[in-house]
Amino acid sequence: MLNNQQIRDAFINAHLEENYNFLESDLVKLANAFIAAAKPELIKEERVACIEVARAYNNLVADKILEVRSKA
Repeated sequence: MLNNQQIRDAFINAHLEENYNFLESDLVKLANAFIAAAKPELIKEERVACIEVARAYNNLVADKILEVRSKA
């Protein structure tokens, strides 16, 4: 997860259209909600990339990783 400073920096650098004055705790809640929403797709993309790397070295290993993950 992001720390509070990273969350504040991201909010400031987002250059929103309006001037918003969120409490820090609300920014943290929003950031964590966005992270949680994006997490499943990020995990999926990382797994696909992992399989591609494994396949580049050994097809049997890549196939076994896919097999193990499909059971989980």
